[in-house]
Amino acid sequence: MSPEGTRRGGIALHWRILAGLVIGAGLGIAANLTLGPGNAAVAWICANLAQPLGQVFLRLIFMVVLPLVFSALTLGVVEIGDVSRLRRMGLTTLALTVLLSSGSVAIGLSLVNTLRPGDHLSETTRVELRTRFTAGESTARAVAQSHQAKPMREVLIDLLPKNPLQEMVGALDGSSPGGGMLAVMVFALLFGIAITLVPERTGPLVSVLEGLYDVSMAVIGMAMAIAPLGVAGLTFSLTATLGLEILSTLAGYVATVLLALALHATVVYAAALAAIARVNPLRFAADGSDALVTAFATSSSNATLPTSLRVAEDKLGIHREVSRFVLTVGSTANQNGTALYEGVTVLFLAQVFGVDLSLSQQITVVLMSVLAGIGTAGVPGGSLPLVAIVLVSVGVPAEGIGIILGVDRLLDMCRTAVNVGGDLVIAACVQRRESRRFD
Repeated sequence: MSPEGTRRGGIALHWRILAGLVIGAGLGIAANLTLGPGNAAVAWICANLAQPLGQVFLRLIFMVVLPLVFSALTLGVVEIGDVSRLRRMGLTTLALTVLLSSGSVAIGLSLVNTLRPGDHLSETTRVELRTRFTAGESTARAVAQSHQAKPMREVLIDLLPKNPLQEMVGALDGSSPGGGMLAVMVFALLFGIAITLVPERTGPLVSVLEGLYDVSMAVIGMAMAIAPLGVAGLTFSLTATLGLEILSTLAGYVATVLLALALHATVVYAAALAAIARVNPLRFAADGSDALVTAFATSSSNATLPTSLRVAEDKLGIHREVSRFVLTVGSTANQNGTALYEGVTVLFLAQVFGVDLSLSQQITVVLMSVLAGIGTAGVPGGSLPLVAIVLVSVGVPAEGIGIILGVDRLLDMCRTAVNVGGDLVIAACVQRRESRRFD
């Protein structure tokens, strides 16, 4: 979705979503304080107007989760692997992408486990949330399964699905017999690798995957078009029932995500620039500021790509062969700020719903967040479907993303800036390794 496509009547999408958040929260708080959370009229409005409005928005996203994940992740691998004359550059880019994404998720999970922003709800509020979001039989079954952690050897074996289609069918309701969505992601990775081994015979197949990806993104565009109404409905329903308590919990969540993103950008990126690229991190940040500001404003790695290319070549001195390859692939495949956000969000919502995740389940969150970073679309709202599938994989209701939708836009702007910064960092590191070829 282009920046222009996010406007309607001259008002940008993020402002309309913010307006939906403010209006929904304001009306909900007013109803909670004046009429009380148990008022019959408030309950009727929540059940028959606000909640259905939010559910339409969520269902539009959920319906394309599987085709989007499979096509995006497969194409991400194809773009990295289909580089016969730049094979070493591709492998270096992939290795750095996985390394930075793993570091980002580790920082996020460490902070959310330490600060535990989702633990500050009263038990009454927690019960209300469980009642609201876990009424479905399939979701209740997934929550129950989350408390039955598998031995690590079974977790690793289940990464290779015996029947990928069966895993896909059960991935979103927790009924898959094996590794669920993580197994589907591994299948997509292997499928993408296999395509790169026979590129001369798979052109039509890649075209089909590109069409599937584009169609999935068109549906996401439809969902984002009604996002302001969906956010208003979900926010009203939450605040009318739970009052100010849910807003204070959300504030803790936002603070945790922003702190984690700041640490990743200032510590991990700086270390990579100093140790691998051998450049001054402060000078690098100043020279790359145009791209970072554009990323923050648009919330889209894809929309920022032209600016990133210009900045990399004109201000950072990165060779055109490196910048065009690394930044083009990175706009979709290197989303380590998004991977961090997804990891924090999953653990936060697990805390909110009282789902205790074992060590193996948290490792699953790390793996899925890293893979989801490769498969996340570089457009506003592109991470929401991926968050939903990671939630389901550990037994947290996917509908729980409705709790964080109202603040997602601010976090989207911040994590996109971190994503684009990561693309530039990797390009600088690859430039250093490839410097002899350009001398």
